[in-house]
Amino acid sequence: MKAVLRWLGLLVIAFVALQLFFVLRIAAMAAINPESTTFQRSEAWTLLASKGHVPWRQQWVPYADISDHLKRAVIASEDDGFVNHDGVDWNAIEKAWERNAKAEAQASKAQARAPERPVRAPKIRGGSTITQQLAKNLLLSGERTLLRKGQEFVLTLALEQLLSKQRILEIYLNNVEWGEGVFGAEAAAQYYFRKSASRLSTAEAARLAVMLPAPKRFEKTPGSAYLAGRTRTILGRMGGAELP
Repeated sequence: MKAVLRWLGLLVIAFVALQLFFVLRIAAMAAINPESTTFQRSEAWTLLASKGHVPWRQQWVPYADISDHLKRAVIASEDDGFVNHDGVDWNAIEKAWERNAKAEAQASKAQARAPERPVRAPKIRGGSTITQQLAKNLLLSGERTLLRKGQEFVLTLALEQLLSKQRILEIYLNNVEWGEGVFGAEAAAQYYFRKSASRLSTAEAARLAVMLPAPKRFEKTPGSAYLAGRTRTILGRMGGAELP
């Protein structure tokens, strides 16, 4: 019994130490730009293993040097309540849950009607905010478990408490993936439009924002009808996007 209690105590200490480590790293980001994220390091290893080298484009630029068009486009596309929520958009999560349940029900009905035909797995949609995405990419692995999701919520709250909304968006825009080995707004603007992130037009900004859920796929299909249509949708929403 004593041995069990000792191990439980060690686990609690390790958990608390890990949370303290995360909190200190986040607090430091108020003044220090993160050199890389867990997601970026994982991608670097993947590129090295598959290509034998790491094609990498990234250049940090201050918040003021990123086009307001891009900020509005990303907020409109990824998290339209960004400036008002506390890191978690419960309404978006509820809607995502309902959409996923509906998609799974439709897939089950299709399978029942034609059991001999393969049915495409329903697309699972998330309700993650910009802050949640940043928490996951900065410090966590890509595995999908309840434990990792719980840790993501803790880090999301820490980001919201220790950093301003403007700083959260600045870090996000400088580190988010926009293609194979393409990270951050400046690298994306240079790679796709041969201009700085400060000079992006509304249409260019909307197009980049639409790429974010699947940047590698859209990088290979720039003429996609979905990409064009979704870009028009985001253009229509950008006027209502509130900046921090």
